[in-house]
Amino acid sequence: MRKSEVLRKTKETDIKVELNLDGEGKANLSTGIGFFEHMLEALAKHSGMDITLSCKGDLNVDTHHTVEDCGIALGDAFNKALISKDGINRYASFVMPMDEALVLCAIDLSGRDYYESDCHFNVDKCGDFETDTTDEFFRSFAQNAKINLHFMVLRGENAHHIIEAMFKSLARCLREALSINPKIKGSLSTKGVI
Repeated sequence: MRKSEVLRKTKETDIKVELNLDGEGKANLSTGIGFFEHMLEALAKHSGMDITLSCKGDLNVDTHHTVEDCGIALGDAFNKALISKDGINRYASFVMPMDEALVLCAIDLSGRDYYESDCHFNVDKCGDFETDTTDEFFRSFAQNAKINLHFMVLRGENAHHIIEAMFKSLARCLREALSINPKIKGSLSTKGVI
């Protein structure tokens, strides 16, 4: 089983993550940010990963540190859980519709981090979640998971729908890219290693 546990403690956050890449899409979440937990639950459900994540953050300041540091810890857990990349599909892309929103996600589980997104929001918050932390979460996740992650918002007005489409499209990409393909012998790289 591809599993990991990560503990991360700073002056701003205290985080524990347990991740099972080959789970059943279950989520056990406690961050103090309702909308963020809703998004992480969607990530778990649609990727098939089991995510247990608790964070005590400095929400008296704002949500930035909590969201960013959860991205760091979850990305670190992902990188540690993916012990071997032999046989995985490695790449995936998915276009997720969510009412009027349409978001494309593409990933490469390359061992090299890169993040790019063109998301912009016309509101500052979804519930208690600050929309400008969306990029912070995904950038931190990509850097620490050591993956390439790209989003293109093809259309959309409602920030809730756009952000949810981002999380769900990433989930579908992770499900595909993590899948073992019996036709792939070793790693899917001309270098012989990912």
